[in-house]
Amino acid sequence: MLRKITATVAAAGLLLGLAACGSGKDKDTLVVGATSVPHAEILDYVKKNLADKAGLKLEVKEFSNYEQLNPALKDGQLDANYFQHKPYLDESNAKLGTKLVFVAGVHLEPLAVYSKKVKQLSELKQGATVAVPSDPSNEARALKLLAANQLITLKPGSEEKATPKDVASNPKGIRFKETDAAALPRQLGDVDASVINGNYALEAKLDPSKEALATESAQGNPYVNGLVTTPEKKDDEKIKKLVELLRGPEVKKFIQDEYHGSVLPA
Repeated sequence: MLRKITATVAAAGLLLGLAACGSGKDKDTLVVGATSVPHAEILDYVKKNLADKAGLKLEVKEFSNYEQLNPALKDGQLDANYFQHKPYLDESNAKLGTKLVFVAGVHLEPLAVYSKKVKQLSELKQGATVAVPSDPSNEARALKLLAANQLITLKPGSEEKATPKDVASNPKGIRFKETDAAALPRQLGDVDASVINGNYALEAKLDPSKEALATESAQGNPYVNGLVTTPEKKDDEKIKKLVELLRGPEVKKFIQDEYHGSVLPA
């Protein structure tokens, strides 16, 4: 009886071992995690149209919750991820105790100002309400965009972490409504204007080329989204191939044709 139990345990252990081996990543395949719009869509374009010709085996894993992507990369479930800008990565590395590396910028999801009540920013009335994203990095971006369009000025040195408390001058007496970024398009009719992220504008069918009153510039913008990996893999040939494809003319054209200004090539 003891021999049978031992044999059964050994067999079960062998099966578990084989299952564990089978669940590992294919070392020849580059596994990249991404959020759906536009990151996974851009990666899927690369996979279907460019990767084979470049000799790259690419697997795209789509995540609905972006907060899971850096832990998944840290734990070895992914070889790289594509969803974030450098300021977010810096915050994440500090929080997780990681040293993930920003390899290359690919695109910008520009913030833009939209309104259902005015046709240009100069038409905003005294005391107008402007909604801005409530998360720290995007709120600062929104305030910088408003400052760049002469609606407000910010205290010197506050720009990268600005909140409404850092507004130095506000000639129109604008009231800021801090709102979850994903909710901004839904609440556009409830405010005089709103500063909305490119990805959420996309989902809400807003067309920045026709509807935006002001748009962030891509040139020199620190909020460019890009490919991130671990220090050990930053010089991997597969990573280099993917970067070359993501920054190539075909992907640039795909971004321009597909997103009409809601996403800009870096």
